[in-house]
Amino acid sequence: MTGQHPDERDAERVRFDIFKSIDRLRLSAWLTLAFERLWPRLLPLLLVGTVFVILSWFGIFRMLPDLARLGLLTLFVLSLPVCLYILLKFRLPDHAEVSRRLEDVNILDHQPIAVQSETLATSKDDPFAQALWDEHRRRMAERIKGLKSGMPRTNIPELDPWGLRAVVGLLLVIAFAFSGGPLGGRLTDAFRSHSASNALPARIDAWVTPPRYTGRPPVFLTSAANNEEKQFTVPQNSTLVIRIIGGNGSERVTKTLPDGKPAEVPVKQAAKTEENAQPAKDQPRNFEIALETNTAIGLTDNGTVHSEWAFSVLPDQAPTIRFTKEPSSAVNGTMELAYEIKDDYGAASAQAKVEQIQPAAKDARPLFAAPEIPLSLPKRGADGGETKTTKDLTEHVWAGSEIHITLLAVDDAKQEARSETKTWIMPERPFSNPLARAVVEQRRVLALNANAKPDILNMLDAITIWPEETIKNSSHYLALRSIRSRLNLAKSDDQLRDVVAYMWQVARGIEDGALSEAERSLREAQEALRQAIEQNASPEEIEKRMADLRKAMNKYMRELAQQAQRNPKMAQAPDPNARELRQEDIDRILKQIEELAKQGSKEQAQQLLSQLNDMLNNLQMRQAQQGKDGQGDQMKQQMNKLGELMRRQQQMMNETHRLEQQRQNGMMQDNGQMGQEGQQGQMSDEEIAKALKGLQEGQGKLQSDLQQLMDDLNGQGITPNKDFGEAGKSMGEAKKSLGDADGGQALDQQSNALDALRKGGQDMMKQMQAMGQTGKGQGEQGQLDPLGRPRGDGTGSYSDVDRNMLPGEADIQRARQILDEIRKRLGNALSPQMEKDYLERLLKFD
Repeated sequence: MTGQHPDERDAERVRFDIFKSIDRLRLSAWLTLAFERLWPRLLPLLLVGTVFVILSWFGIFRMLPDLARLGLLTLFVLSLPVCLYILLKFRLPDHAEVSRRLEDVNILDHQPIAVQSETLATSKDDPFAQALWDEHRRRMAERIKGLKSGMPRTNIPELDPWGLRAVVGLLLVIAFAFSGGPLGGRLTDAFRSHSASNALPARIDAWVTPPRYTGRPPVFLTSAANNEEKQFTVPQNSTLVIRIIGGNGSERVTKTLPDGKPAEVPVKQAAKTEENAQPAKDQPRNFEIALETNTAIGLTDNGTVHSEWAFSVLPDQAPTIRFTKEPSSAVNGTMELAYEIKDDYGAASAQAKVEQIQPAAKDARPLFAAPEIPLSLPKRGADGGETKTTKDLTEHVWAGSEIHITLLAVDDAKQEARSETKTWIMPERPFSNPLARAVVEQRRVLALNANAKPDILNMLDAITIWPEETIKNSSHYLALRSIRSRLNLAKSDDQLRDVVAYMWQVARGIEDGALSEAERSLREAQEALRQAIEQNASPEEIEKRMADLRKAMNKYMRELAQQAQRNPKMAQAPDPNARELRQEDIDRILKQIEELAKQGSKEQAQQLLSQLNDMLNNLQMRQAQQGKDGQGDQMKQQMNKLGELMRRQQQMMNETHRLEQQRQNGMMQDNGQMGQEGQQGQMSDEEIAKALKGLQEGQGKLQSDLQQLMDDLNGQGITPNKDFGEAGKSMGEAKKSLGDADGGQALDQQSNALDALRKGGQDMMKQMQAMGQTGKGQGEQGQLDPLGRPRGDGTGSYSDVDRNMLPGEADIQRARQILDEIRKRLGNALSPQMEKDYLERLLKFD
């Protein structure tokens, strides 16, 4: 430059300053152009982030359910790749683009800025061309003085003509201010579950349900009484239930067994909806744990211990069973077993296992297995005591065989107990008729070996080959030929078993006649009633079974009496301690069985039915003898007449009391102005007086019947004492008072008459005993009931069942009240379901 002209040096200096300013201007234009390209591509990402921040600060993510929160968060996450893809299209401006940007902004033609950085394409050896190019650059440089880079132009208004981006910015400011308040959210809310904050506080109920057979009530662990208790003693096989309603579902239940290893208890699966097959949101979460050994239970919530319980489990002891007496049989051959069963909660079932000592022949084909003998169970909760079971096995083909008998008992936990084994001869029914005895023997041979069928056919042919001399009754001959035909046609074992059963019916018919059918019907009716009581049948079913039993009982007693008349040997008792059972005794027992069964007292009804069965098994009918025995029956008839008089007088007294009570009620209504005459169900004074006078005739009839009874007693050598006279006098006075419609006076006189009749009856019994008419000459037989127990009164009649076994009238009434109250609570729609479940278990408990 030292060789240059001063003017040229000044021009070079000017161009240097121009290019230096252009470089600064080019940098500004480069930044402006880069911003114009970056901002439209960065704005979507910023808007997505801004909306996310706005929603977080407004607490939207915290208020949304987890499913909606996760869905919205997923949308934001999926939008990020789209925004990044748009941003990746950004590229930086190059040198030429910057020059064009400056030329466009400053409205320069001929590219004066681009020329400054260009070189001449011609040869450098051409001085003229070079000078000309330099002059051109100088002139262009003069034009670019004072250039501007211009403002950025992002084209955002074209993309968002409504200016919604400003709304987002405004919401961002508002959300920022809102986030500082108590309801404001946090940026991390979108990534956390907020069900705990939105859920209702968890309600936790826990209870232990002992096995039903224990009879123990549930233990409510979370009740106010047990809230502070941590140690509980429960029966083995109890079930712990923990129910959680509400909460956030983070509750956990763990159990620790004696080995010390804790294990988490899974939630019992709840019912699922049909639409999404998912548990309902408000469905309670149940945890069920079977308590079979000592167990510790812990309930935690988010790692925090909520409750802890420790359970000591009482083991279920195995039952025991033993004979209290040797096996025996009743008069009619019914087997009787006396035994004792003990168990901590009562046995569930018991049976007698029978095995035949003498094994069957090697080539034999028996048709029947060992008999099944279910045993009666003692009442649950009873502390031991003897229990008795009777079973008529005389029809079984093993009857008369030597057997081994073992008692088995099983409790509800399936634990079994065995008694000692007794050797005994199974009782059999004796047959006095030779023909019946022959049929029974052949029946036994066929039942023990079906292969003996040809021999039995030959034997039947031999028996019936000369019926004129061996078989007096033609119906018996026809029955034997019927057996032979059935046996000949029988092919299968089932058909042979039918023949065996038919042979028993024929033998019973030959021996007893119609009595065998009556006894069979009676046994079937007893068994049907026993099963109905065992199965807790409805009162209508019990009433139907009782009607069938009464009908069968009447038929049996009638047939038994007819047989006694046909057989003179039965006219006298076979031993001096013969026991007697009257029809009124049977009716009284049947009525009590029906009442107990309808009230749900299953154990008492079954025991009473068993006692009735014992009476029938030991029953021996006696017929009246001539002379003294005939006179004894007449005395008994007079006692029955006296009892009927007392019953009628009691009914008369009850009716008088009812009418007098209505009169008193009417007077109370008149005095208190609580009602009016003629009200429905209330008789008027005139109607009451007329009804009282209507009883006068019946009272007079009672007085005349009493006089007739006194005359009959005089004719039989018994002098009625003054009490009968006093009773007749009181009856006459009551008749007069009824005629005067004086119910109050009549009631007193009727009561006096009833008391006098009782006293007169006692004196009459003493006179009968003195005359030897009540069994004094028969070893005090008249003082024993059909079970051999002393009678409760001096009348020689079976007065009542064991009062230690049956509940009294007050107990029965109380039981009815309890049952009515339970049913009332069950019918209340507002009663809690848990209470209803417990009451239903009380009704079904046995």
